Amino acid sequence: MNYRHAFHAGSFADVIKHVVLVRILIHLQQKPAAFRVIDTHAGAGRYDLTGEEARRSGEWLTGIARIMQARFSDSALAVIKPYLDIVRAFNPQAALAAYPGSPLIARALLRPQDHLTACEIEPTARKHLIEALRRDAQARIVDLDGWTALPAFVPPKERRGLVLIDPPFEAKDEFERMAEGFAAAFAKWPTGVYLLWYPAKSRRATDALARRVAEVTASVPGDGKCLRLEFSVAPQGAGTALASTGLLVVNPPWTLQGELKTILPELQKPLGQGGAARYRLEVPTP
Repeated sequence: MNYRHAFHAGSFADVIKHVVLVRILIHLQQKPAAFRVIDTHAGAGRYDLTGEEARRSGEWLTGIARIMQARFSDSALAVIKPYLDIVRAFNPQAALAAYPGSPLIARALLRPQDHLTACEIEPTARKHLIEALRRDAQARIVDLDGWTALPAFVPPKERRGLVLIDPPFEAKDEFERMAEGFAAAFAKWPTGVYLLWYPAKSRRATDALARRVAEVTASVPGDGKCLRLEFSVAPQGAGTALASTGLLVVNPPWTLQGELKTILPELQKPLGQGGAARYRLEVPTP
């Protein structure tokens, strides 16, 4: 695998994904029962924003750097502050020099009874992740392909938790594999929360994925639903490496949609490139 997230760490796509991730985990904290986070494609955990890759792409400069300087209304600040506090904890000198990936963001929100399973097969990334979480009794790092781990690790013994599915999208069939992997996992654990990330480059591919996930979710009786969020910082093909990012949240916390309606409008201006960003937030249908 040639993908290295260090080029994209702290980008607008990371900001959107991690704001949602934090809100879900905060909701899970509201009940005393333990929960587990399963990160199927965990990455290196911590990214050096002063390193060669981050300097070369500069994506964090139009992502987390802008958000750290932005001013928010009181209601929006209440939503985004926990995420910003985690980023600040990795940058005690005030200047942005590091960005935490999903496993370290999740680890920051685990209570003593909660656990993290992080899957990573790329040797260098796995080595860095092991160093970041060394001797952490609440975190398990697994040298296993995320698509194999996805159905194998659910349901967790805690019976509560979140599965984050965030592959690199290097393979041509990644959208199909995501749909199939989610369906297999959901069949075994329909009450879990699932957060699926994807690059929104092809309307046909993203619509097909959303329909399939909504179809699988609707196949199980109950109150579960799927929430779709797409965020665009510029028109596709306007010169940005990735102009639009997408998330599907299955079994979202009941508070999440309202929280996103509060924070997303205030992320449009700072994250926009050549104008304000745009977003869509909807419940997809099969």
